[in-house]
Order: sequence, then structure tokens, then C-alpha cells
Amino acid sequence: MKDKHLKSEKDYIQHYVEKGYINSYRAADNMLISPETTMDYNPMDVHIVAEHRFEGFSNPSDMSILYVIETKDGGKGTVLANYSPSSNTDIAEFFKRIPKENVSQKANIHDTEI
Repeated sequence: MKDKHLKSEKDYIQHYVEKGYINSYRAADNMLISPETTMDYNPMDVHIVAEHRFEGFSNPSDMSILYVIETKDGGKGTVLANYSPSSNTDIAEFFKRIPKENVSQKANIHDTEI
């Protein structure tokens, strides 16, 4: 069931935080880094458990993807990637290298009762 109150990236992130996906990760130097724990992960260490795509309200070319992830050591969190002409290519390159077998939709909030 789709929750009509979830409209923006911030709404989705908050909903996932309430489900235990509390870490916020960033990409740098071909690794995913947890600022909270200072741990870093290579693509084999990361499982994408949901993703959501967004278009800008005022400019549809402003696009972003919210990745909901779990790490090999049990970390759970999100990565918000901007996909516009000025976007950070480190994030896009990292997520391209995650093995297909590490991608599912098991935590997608639209696949469960909200």
C-alpha cells in the first residue's frame, strides 16, 4: 500500500529511519563511508534493499535516487544520490559496481503495509 503522505526524499528518509535505517552514507575514493562509524565499504559489502526515484517539483531534470542499504556488518541506512548534470559521479560509479545479486526490494516500503 502506498502512503500518500510520503512525497519528498526527506519524507522517505524519515520513514526508513523509523524502520531502523538510521545511518547516512556517502561515497568517496571508490568506497561507501559511514560518517557515524567511520567504517568504509566496497561494492561487495553493500546490499541495496530498496530504491526510490524522485523528480524535482519545479524542474523535472532535477532527479535523485534514494538507496536504502544494508552493509556486511549489519549497518542499515540510506544514500541520497543526485542525478543532474552537476551530480557527484563518485556515488553513481559506486552503485554501478554493486553486484546484481546484492540488489533486491526486500525493504521497499511500498511492498509492505504502512
